[in-house]
Amino acid sequence: MAKRDYYDTLGVDRNASDDELKKAYRKLARQHHPDLQTGDQQKKASEEKFKEVNEAYEVLSDQGKRQRYDTFGHAGGQQGFGGGFEGFDFGRGGGGADIFGDIFEDFFGGRRSRTERGSDLQYNLEISFEEAIYGKDVKLKIPRWEKCQECNGSGARSSTGVKTCPGCRGTGQLRFQQGFFSVSRPCSQCEGSGHIITEPCNTCRGEKRVHRERTLSVTIPAGIETGMRLRLSHEGEGGNNGGPAGDLYVAVTVKPHQIFTRQDTDIICDVPVSFVTAALGGKVAVPTLTGETIIKVPSGTQHDKLLRLKGLGVPSLKHSRRAGDQIIRVKVEIPTKLTAKQKDILAEFAKESGMSLDKDGDGFFEKMRDYFE
Repeated sequence: MAKRDYYDTLGVDRNASDDELKKAYRKLARQHHPDLQTGDQQKKASEEKFKEVNEAYEVLSDQGKRQRYDTFGHAGGQQGFGGGFEGFDFGRGGGGADIFGDIFEDFFGGRRSRTERGSDLQYNLEISFEEAIYGKDVKLKIPRWEKCQECNGSGARSSTGVKTCPGCRGTGQLRFQQGFFSVSRPCSQCEGSGHIITEPCNTCRGEKRVHRERTLSVTIPAGIETGMRLRLSHEGEGGNNGGPAGDLYVAVTVKPHQIFTRQDTDIICDVPVSFVTAALGGKVAVPTLTGETIIKVPSGTQHDKLLRLKGLGVPSLKHSRRAGDQIIRVKVEIPTKLTAKQKDILAEFAKESGMSLDKDGDGFFEKMRDYFE
């Protein structure tokens, strides 16, 4: 009986990629695996189909064999190229062993490592605006699972309290014959550890870990921002069966400040300035994180004008010796009440400037107020 075309067997196009071949093979291998069938007749039919699918994939997943097959068809295996196509290659690194490992994980629940890394933890820390700018050393209380020191993580009261598992004889794995394949899965009696605790530790009662609260010292670096996380290696939950501990992440949130806001490494502060000072110039007191300082406002300063104080901003996390600036955003204040004399003076100013005024002059001030607001 003539063999089916390998591409037809896998149900793929002749130009199918390696990923498409693998996807098709996995689907058919699961569908026709003999050990998933019921009844002798159905098992026998599935076994033949399974072999056919394996042979097709073994050829098409190998670039050299696929090229010969595309040129010579099934005869390519007898053209002096080292034998026929038959026989699935379990040792070849390109696909056979890997894909069967994937399928066995689907069928039998996968493989279990004897050691398990501990879980990562996250601590949410809220700090003030000033603490974010200058940094701070904090102490955090972290509840977590740790390796039991009493039994050194063995779970047993003493060395005599641990026995070799009789089910797997210390290997942690049980081997099963699945049709014409021999597969392994973790021993359920010892949960893959290879031993059984007969005399549990008095402290952890055989759990190998204990739940404790630890106080850790953490340095918050100057210049940190909301949303940043600090990673403390191996300060998370303890691992199982001698596995490494997880990591601790400190997620930082910075409280808003009443006066200052931050933009990258600059600190921004709104400072009210009278319209007289803005027009004529003068000196005003402004707040900084280190205290009050005096700045000079140039004459003719406009509303929302930015004045810069060098080096009074946020330290750079990348360049510790550099810091941003403090930016003063000028907010020109317009008086809401004027005396008659003040109105006369401003009206005279408007007249000298060629401005047109309403009868009583109020429109001029309203326009100024609207402009600055």
